[in-house]
Amino acid sequence: MKKQLNKIGLDRIESKSLSEKLNTLLANYQIFYMNTRGFHWNIKGTNFFELHLKFEELYNDSLIKIDEIAERILTLGYTPLHTYSDYLKEASIKEAKDISNGEQAIKVILKGYETLLPLERELLDLASDSNDEGTNALMSDYIREQEKSVWMYSAYIN
Repeated sequence: MKKQLNKIGLDRIESKSLSEKLNTLLANYQIFYMNTRGFHWNIKGTNFFELHLKFEELYNDSLIKIDEIAERILTLGYTPLHTYSDYLKEASIKEAKDISNGEQAIKVILKGYETLLPLERELLDLASDSNDEGTNALMSDYIREQEKSVWMYSAYIN
């Protein structure tokens, strides 16, 4: 049986599976983004200036990744999730509310990476098996960056 290809030459069925998993990643990133945005707004204490800037850097990076993930889903020929009700239903990362303590915020960020990194590794494997270099490259970049972030945030609180 001949494979049906999408507009970029990838198998439609494999692309659908990738898009579904990318939508799961997108939903988790949206919650991760809102959490870091809230930490930026609400941080207090002796490390305010340092963490306020760090959280801004983190939510700006997340916003770029959200756009890249949604555009990758569109490139594969599918529709990205785009409502918060869908994000909340699909995401494993939980909302963080009323956190103003830096160490507590960083622990929530590290917990978020515990969700994002395995999803990205799963997507890396799926993309590799599907010959999807675009998704593969994106996930590889995210993993490399986030592994370093985990090390740095962990070092900050220990």
